[in-house]
Amino acid sequence: MVSGHHHTKGIFNRIALISAPWPLFSRPSIQLGALKAYLKSVSPDITVSCHHFYLSLAKAIGYPVYQALSRKTWVAESVYAALLYPERQDRISRFFAVQAKKTRELAGLDFPALTRRVKIVSDAFVQKTDWGRMDLAGFSVCLCQLTASLYFVRQIKRLAPNLPLIVGGSITGGCITEDLWTAFPEIDLIVIGEGEQPLARLVEHFQAGGRCDDLGPTPGIIRRKDGRSHNSISFCQLPDLQALPIPEFTEYFELLSTFPEHKRFFPTLPVEISRGCWWRAFNPDIPNHEQTKGCAFCNLNLQWQGYRTKAVDQVVNEIDRLTDQHRVLSVAFMDNVLPPKKSRTIFDSLTHKSKAFQFLAELRATTTRRTLKHLCDAGMAEVQIGIESLSSRLLQKLHKGTTVIDNIEIMKHCEALGIKNRANLILHFPGSDETDVAETLHAIRFTRLFRPLRIVHFWLGMHSPVWENPRRYGLTAVFNHPYYRELFPEAVCRGMRFMIQDYRGDKMRQRRLWRPVNRSVEKWRQDYRRLHSDPYAGPILTLHDGRSFLILRERRLDGDHRNHRLIGTSREIYLFCEHRRRFEEIKERFSTLPSDKIRSFLTMMIDKGLMFADNEQYLSLAVSIHSKEHQNFENRGGP
Repeated sequence: MVSGHHHTKGIFNRIALISAPWPLFSRPSIQLGALKAYLKSVSPDITVSCHHFYLSLAKAIGYPVYQALSRKTWVAESVYAALLYPERQDRISRFFAVQAKKTRELAGLDFPALTRRVKIVSDAFVQKTDWGRMDLAGFSVCLCQLTASLYFVRQIKRLAPNLPLIVGGSITGGCITEDLWTAFPEIDLIVIGEGEQPLARLVEHFQAGGRCDDLGPTPGIIRRKDGRSHNSISFCQLPDLQALPIPEFTEYFELLSTFPEHKRFFPTLPVEISRGCWWRAFNPDIPNHEQTKGCAFCNLNLQWQGYRTKAVDQVVNEIDRLTDQHRVLSVAFMDNVLPPKKSRTIFDSLTHKSKAFQFLAELRATTTRRTLKHLCDAGMAEVQIGIESLSSRLLQKLHKGTTVIDNIEIMKHCEALGIKNRANLILHFPGSDETDVAETLHAIRFTRLFRPLRIVHFWLGMHSPVWENPRRYGLTAVFNHPYYRELFPEAVCRGMRFMIQDYRGDKMRQRRLWRPVNRSVEKWRQDYRRLHSDPYAGPILTLHDGRSFLILRERRLDGDHRNHRLIGTSREIYLFCEHRRRFEEIKERFSTLPSDKIRSFLTMMIDKGLMFADNEQYLSLAVSIHSKEHQNFENRGGP
C-alpha cells in the first residue's frame, strides 16, 4: 500500500499513462502509444509507463462479455458507476438490467457479481503499482471511459494524495471541462485538445522543479485555479504531424504475452494518417456560420482545430515497422475519414510491401471505385462509410455533402470488391419528415442487393451543430441525458454537463415516422443473411458480359432466380451506367438514339430493380463479375 507521493525537487522522471475500460480490447490505445513516443522523443531521460488496463479486465471477465459491454455506452458506464457510488448499487443494478436485456450476451448477467469481479481486478492493479514513485499520472478519457477513469482517479489519489493527476481526451472537451473540478476534486489538471505539446511543457515545468500549484498559464492545459475563467486558454497542438514518432505499444503486447495460451489473440494495430476531419475543415457546402462544424450530428472533433495529415512515406514506414515489430497484419486507421488525396499513394506503396495486410478504415461515400480498388488491393477488408441516410433530402439536412446515389454506388462497389461495409443509417434526426422517410423506403427497394446498413438512433452530442443551434432543428430544450441520473448522484448531475445530451422536440413523432424503416431494414437484414447462407452464393445481382450481349443474374429467396439478357445498345447503356451518369451524359454518348427511347429503357431497368435513379442521375446495380472465383460461385448458385 502506497501512502503518498515522494517527489524530490528537481527530479522528475516517471510518468504513468492509463487507459481505463472500455475501449476495444483487441487494440492497443493509440492515445497512450502516441503520447509515450512523443514524450520520449522530446525528453529521452524520462520513463513513461503505459497501462492498457482494459486488456487485463477483458481477460478477467471474458472477451465476449467485455466486448458486449464495450459496445453499449450505458451498460459500460454502469459498471464503474456502481463502484464509484456503492450506495447506489441497487438503483444502478436495476438500470443495468433494463439496458442489458437488449443484448444477447448481457441479458440475465449477474450485475453484483460482475461489479465484484471488476472491483477485485481494478483494485489489484491500483494496489500493486507504486504510485508514490511516480511524478505524474495521466488518463486518456474517451467515450465509455468516464466512470472507469474517475474511479481510478479517486482510488489513486487516496493512495498518493500528492501525485499530480491529469486527464484529457475527447470526453473532456467543451463545457464538460468546466464542471469536472467541482464534481471530482481529485483531478489536478485537464488537457484540452491533443496532448503532446501540453504534456511536454508540463514535463519541462516539473523537471525545472515546478509544482502544480505554481504552474503558470500553459496553452492546452487548464489548472484548478483557473476555475471557469479559462476561456482565453487555447489549444496547443502540433503545427503538422510529421514531428510525431512511431507510436509505442510495447506494454500492450508484453501484457498480452503473459496471458495463458487460450487467452492470447492477434491484436489489431491502431494507426493514424490524419487528425481532424477534412470535410469539416474544407466543406464549401456548409453555411459560413457553421463552417467549422462539419456534419450536423457530429461532435468528434472537439480535441482538434483544423486538419493535418502525415506524409505518405511516414505512414507507410510506420505501418511497415509496426507490423514487423509486433508480427501482426491487422491495422485499423483511427482517422475520422481517410484523406482523399493521399490515400491512393499510401495504399499503392503498401501494396508493394508484399504483406497480407488486413485494413479497417472510415471513408466518405464519394470515394471512387478506382480508389476503393487500390485500397482493396493493399488489403482493405472492412470499411465504415459515412452513409448515414438513404434520402438525398435528409443528407442535405445532415450537411453530408453527398446524395443517395453516391451512397448506393459505393455500397455496390464494396459488394463487388468483397469489402465489408459497416455503415450506419441514422433514424429520428430532428426535423426529418414524411418525405425523408418515403425516400428512404424507396431506396431500400434497391439497396437490398447489398450488405445491410446498421440502424443507429440519433443522439445529441455536446457541441455538435444541432446542440449549438437547437432552435434551427426544432429543439425546444437541451439538457443532460436523463440516464446520467441513474449513474451519478443528483448533486453531480446538477453541477455537471455531460457529453451525451437529450432534448425536447419532436422525438415521439420521429419514432412513429421511422417505424416503417425499422421494419424494412430488419427484413433487408434477414433476407440478405438467408441469401448468403451458402458461402458460394456470391452477390445477389451480378453482371456477366459476353461482349455483344450481357446477362444479369438475380438470386431470389423463393428460388425463382431471374436472368435478364441485354444486347446491342441496351447492353452499352447499362455498362455506361456502371458509374452514376447524368441523363445529359447518356444522351450525349448515345446521340443517335431518341431521348424518349433512352428514357423508356432506363425506366424499364428501374422498374425491374436493375438500375437506380435520383435527380436525373442513373446507376446500374449489377455487380460486375470478372474473376474465375466469382464465376464459380455463380455457376454453383445460379439458375
